[in-house]
Amino acid sequence: MKASSVEKIYDLRFGGLEEYRNQVWQILVRNFFSRWIKPESKVLDLGCGYGEFINNLEARKRLAMDLNPKTRDHLGEGIEFIQQDCSQSWPVETDMLDTVFTSNFFEHLPDKKALEQTIEHIHEHLKPDGRLLMLGPNIEVLKGAYWNFWDHHIPLSHESAAELLELKGFVIEKNIRTFLPYNMARVRKRPLFFVSMYLRLRWAWPLFGKQFFLVARKPRSET
Repeated sequence: MKASSVEKIYDLRFGGLEEYRNQVWQILVRNFFSRWIKPESKVLDLGCGYGEFINNLEARKRLAMDLNPKTRDHLGEGIEFIQQDCSQSWPVETDMLDTVFTSNFFEHLPDKKALEQTIEHIHEHLKPDGRLLMLGPNIEVLKGAYWNFWDHHIPLSHESAAELLELKGFVIEKNIRTFLPYNMARVRKRPLFFVSMYLRLRWAWPLFGKQFFLVARKPRSET
């Protein structure tokens, strides 16, 4: 997809929701995702969108990759922006990253080949024992609603994503079938305390969760 098309999609789906989305991600990062990331870590936000995750993260080195040129305007000070196709070679040192985070991104890649190449780049640039944190819509749960976004190309479930990562040399440490509700595109703004409460009420995740969350580790030596 062209960078100009990505920019247009962002504006259509998230226009007017930027501040609200940032506030939601502040809570998600602080109350959930940060437990996997130490302050001294080097972290890449892959398919970072407007930087809602990486902007709210405390880390020694923060990088963000996206095809959308408008992303740069939304990133906080000190964040290194890489504007490129993620399936192409990355301008990042081998074995440099402690964590790669990605949210609602892999399903937008054009085909499975691009996804496999992207996973290979992640594996190459993570340190041994580095981790991929992956959040995404679960087609097993969503069924036909998975395709309600025009640029969803690759069907992924918690199981197919885990299988792909294992094939590429990762070890799966956590795989939550149903975690967060589906999306924050063109949605009604809900009180922010609901977000904190939802994260604490794990019994509610199977009822309302439509996205899986997966943690995969690059082992020190592949077996």
